[in-house]
Amino acid sequence: MSISFPRSFRYLMLFSSMFRAGPGLPTCVRSPGLRLDRRCLSAAPVSLSALVCLTLAAVAGCREAPPEFESNLVRAMSLEISRDVPTQAALEDVAPVIEELFGTPQSPRWPTSWMANDQQRDLVSIDRLRIAAGGVTSDQENVHTGLYQEHCVICHGVSGSGAGPASRYQVPYPRDFRAGVFKWKSTARSEKPTRDDLMKLLVNGIPGTPMPSFSLLPPSDREAIVDYVIYLSVRGEVERELLSFAVDMLDYDTTPPEDDLRLMLVSTQNDSTQREPIMPDELTEGGEAIAEVIDDVLGRWVSAESSSVPPRTELKGDELAASIARGKEIFHGQIANCAGCHGTNGAGGLPTLDYDDWTKDFTTRIGISPDDKEEVKPFRKAGALPPRQIDPRVLTGGVFHGGSDPETLYRRIQHGIAGTPMPSVDISEEAAGKTGLSPDEAWDLVNYLKR
Repeated sequence: MSISFPRSFRYLMLFSSMFRAGPGLPTCVRSPGLRLDRRCLSAAPVSLSALVCLTLAAVAGCREAPPEFESNLVRAMSLEISRDVPTQAALEDVAPVIEELFGTPQSPRWPTSWMANDQQRDLVSIDRLRIAAGGVTSDQENVHTGLYQEHCVICHGVSGSGAGPASRYQVPYPRDFRAGVFKWKSTARSEKPTRDDLMKLLVNGIPGTPMPSFSLLPPSDREAIVDYVIYLSVRGEVERELLSFAVDMLDYDTTPPEDDLRLMLVSTQNDSTQREPIMPDELTEGGEAIAEVIDDVLGRWVSAESSSVPPRTELKGDELAASIARGKEIFHGQIANCAGCHGTNGAGGLPTLDYDDWTKDFTTRIGISPDDKEEVKPFRKAGALPPRQIDPRVLTGGVFHGGSDPETLYRRIQHGIAGTPMPSVDISEEAAGKTGLSPDEAWDLVNYLKR
């Protein structure tokens, strides 16, 4: 037997401790959603019988509408400004295409017929997606479904925008999966994370941030959540790229282009259970654009591989002390110039005027200052979070967001941190002493960071 309570019932249970025995029901309880506004905090107490009636009403069917994926209005507005082309017509065509391809939060789809090979089709499992999707339920064996809503939506939002209800109170903001950019991974800066990278984040959490560890979840639940994160990222990036394709290549303006160029699907092209690829001769030019974007996004997920790390020599005593001393010089030197952002000895304290890429996407990249509240206001109304200057990490505490093992720190030096101003350093014998570091010098720097 599986039981699913509407969110209004859960709100009621959450706030039930506010009520004490008394004569009346506060008028601040609003039907049918049964939400409470601030007047409830000072309202007259509620009798036990009234509370029971209210509870029964919630269980009997006072449900909120199921959540929906929202169109990426922030991206559309950014394109409209940067391209000087209206994007409403493109939005109106892209939205139904995305829903037909990827479904809804309650019923996700994985558009296998649009995928070029089995590697792309098997990137996620539709069965695991269905376990992660939808409302929260559990059965008598404590098997849960709706895992994303249960564990993730409060921070990352329904569509993976990173703008969930708790997002504004977190530093840094939760990740927006839709841009397809991930910070903490073992791959090169411009590449997608591997599945193992995402799993490690679930198991370990992200130290120094509100992202917790989910190591206590059953492994099958974590696998389902990883699938759903990949699904949201693919869905969001396909949406972003189709909007760009529409205004850049398909002549979308105040009105859609002719039918052959329009982004739309016919009934035979939206069967998520079909594994045989759609034949090119079945596609219009707009359909070819859809296929091209899907193949590009999925191809980068499939090709992601962890970068190699050269062996590290285990040092002790005087040898380790000498390595740490060399690493300190590198940290404060001109080539790596770590101190330029992280401060002397990594103690921080330096002012910064920079922002992460998610903020730059709707500000500096389209000629808007993040400090200009009037210019930013329309983007805020469309769902963007308030711009925040990015603070370089204080390293003296030994807490590293992406992990503190030596191989991870080596890769962080080698690749930088995607989506942030943290740059990469060329690590090779050829670059050593000129524009980069030798592998041994990089290990010296790692030893200094871990001192």
